[in-house]
Amino acid sequence: MNSSQIKHFDYIFTGTGLASLMTVYKMILSDKFRDKSILLLDHDSKKINDRTWCFWEKEESIWNSIISKKWDSALFANENFKRDLALKPYQYNQIKGLDFYNFVFEEVSKHRNITFLNEKVTDINELETHVFIGTEQSIYTCNYLFNSIYTKTFALSQTKYPVLQQHFIGWFVKSDVDVFDPKQATFMDFSVDQKGNTRFIYVLPTSKTEALIEYTLFSENLLPKEEYENEIQKYLEKLGVLHYEILEKEQGSIPMTCYPFWKKNTKRVLNIGTAGGWTKASTGYTFKNSDRKSSELVDFLQHEDPKMAVFHKKNRFWFYDLLLLDILHRHNELGSAIFSSLFRKGNPALIFKFLDEETNLIEDLQVILKCPKLPFIKALFRVIFK
Repeated sequence: MNSSQIKHFDYIFTGTGLASLMTVYKMILSDKFRDKSILLLDHDSKKINDRTWCFWEKEESIWNSIISKKWDSALFANENFKRDLALKPYQYNQIKGLDFYNFVFEEVSKHRNITFLNEKVTDINELETHVFIGTEQSIYTCNYLFNSIYTKTFALSQTKYPVLQQHFIGWFVKSDVDVFDPKQATFMDFSVDQKGNTRFIYVLPTSKTEALIEYTLFSENLLPKEEYENEIQKYLEKLGVLHYEILEKEQGSIPMTCYPFWKKNTKRVLNIGTAGGWTKASTGYTFKNSDRKSSELVDFLQHEDPKMAVFHKKNRFWFYDLLLLDILHRHNELGSAIFSSLFRKGNPALIFKFLDEETNLIEDLQVILKCPKLPFIKALFRVIFK
């Protein structure tokens, strides 16, 4: 293939997950990129409901029209206590993956300067003046590349930063009895057997008979599929659900690490999403972080000749996350105690504000001082002297 046949774009996105699609959608909304050619590349056509995102929000956002369910109340539980959490001024929101993909791609289809190609990326090569991207079908070049294809080995081949996974299997079930409360989500239920890990059940009810039930762990290693599903079955039995239909299943594994992915950014290549460290390391939550970072990125790109390597800024919340992950890496069984100490008496709205990284230092202390002191003091010394 000669160079005249290689198609050039201003921007290319490799991978069209949450971060890429949020960024492209906001580029459209800004109306500042109409004269820029944009290519989206992904081997996945984004035609199935492969995941569910949840996030808390005080006001309506640009995603409001695709929120499938909102809750004003949540339940936190462990083997010893239950607490109903009044979330106001927040609401807990659910967005289904397919609704999000359809929403963004419908808007993308209206813009002739944006192209989506269902191709698998095989090679990325940065040169001084542009970036080469190879797929199984073709070769493209661009001025700037946004990569959201996660490379496991970057984080796993080092020992300075712990790497856990938020891994889960979820069932959308329809019960033959009214057992769920559609007005309340179960945020974390640690009453399940911990087995030396941080394990909890997450329930998102959409009616009295229908809910998404997820068995979730914050730990290093994935389990056999049967173990997640057996625990979901046990939990349903505990709720009194003996007859039900599984409407859909989802599963996933989200890396939880403070590894500085942004150090892989270069003059023309920016790693975004999980590949760029956009996932909230201490919880595995991605939607809210990606929403914020994608807005920052769209603003950043409007600067003259942006240098991708300087986009990321580390903050104190990164350090807080590092302490928690250090504890859970060494003592994975402490997760229930740590989260329970936060939610037993803590102000839910303040905790959510803290997890959104919007608190001031005094508010940080109000949240942090609810946690068990000794593990965090030990982690602090380990991190400082590492």
